[in-house]
Amino acid sequence: MHDREGEASGRRARGELESGVLAALWAAETALTARQVLDRLPGDLAYTTVLTILSRLYDKGMLVRHRAGRGYAYAPVRDEASHTAEQMHALLEHGSDREAVLSRFVSELSREDEKLLHRLLAENEAGHDDTNGSTAEGP
Repeated sequence: MHDREGEASGRRARGELESGVLAALWAAETALTARQVLDRLPGDLAYTTVLTILSRLYDKGMLVRHRAGRGYAYAPVRDEASHTAEQMHALLEHGSDREAVLSRFVSELSREDEKLLHRLLAENEAGHDDTNGSTAEGP
């Protein structure tokens, strides 16, 4: 009797492959060809698998590409921080109880991350005050 977990043990999920390809591109200083991406990924992926993942990411609007020899070199449209923030925002938007999600998220932060979040929120609030025309000097 085969179980599903055993059947999939030699294969990685598409999302995992996409994440690996994006990580390789974010770590690079310049755009990479499919061969260069393949060389930066762990395991023994097929070249055609990397081409497929790059094409899918390009079709999703997550990569830009330019001609490099007979193929293309790819680069991410957004940096890693922007991409992750966008994913977090999308997850928050699709939840049915925004307050519960944010409450749970905050309650599970480390002390260091909590302090960082407080600092970032304070800086963001200060930036909004400056752009609304209010100043410390008054009218």
